[in-house]
Amino acid sequence: MVEAWYMDESQEDQRAPHRLQPNRAVSLEQLRRLGVAYRKLDADNYETDPCLKEIRKAENYSWMDIVTIHKDKLPNYEEKIKTFYEEHLHLDDEIRYILDGSGYFDVRDKDDKWIRISMEKGDMITLPAGIYHRFTLDENNYVKAMRLFVGEPVWTAYNRPADDFPARKQYMMKFLTEEA
Repeated sequence: MVEAWYMDESQEDQRAPHRLQPNRAVSLEQLRRLGVAYRKLDADNYETDPCLKEIRKAENYSWMDIVTIHKDKLPNYEEKIKTFYEEHLHLDDEIRYILDGSGYFDVRDKDDKWIRISMEKGDMITLPAGIYHRFTLDENNYVKAMRLFVGEPVWTAYNRPADDFPARKQYMMKFLTEEA
């Protein structure tokens, strides 16, 4: 099962866990209230997994690819790792399914505090359009992930501040207002 927690303010190695002391865990329900969806799947059988097939059909995930993030596998590795860790949003949902390895997605809560979500093999996460987030490898320095999209992939990240985009405004209305 996925584990999440509030992060400390340290600017040291982004790949470290950065847990507050004492730890302040974040539940799946708290993540759901921020619009973050989580599923656990069978990554050993992703090519034939009927659950993944059903999710792709139900959510209209018509496009997918697989990316390996490791210094020996990803061109411009150091530059990409820095780019992934810059706080940004997308105009579409971001769907990632971890097939091997591990890493962290960080998202902002209603008070603009960072929550770190530890992702490992079999974890699928959906970050809603308009949520500020970032990604980094953990100390294992390796992840193999499936990227899923509705329609053609859009790779554009909008670094913070990006509050004027309709996707951000919609996200804020749906998940960050008192009525949410």
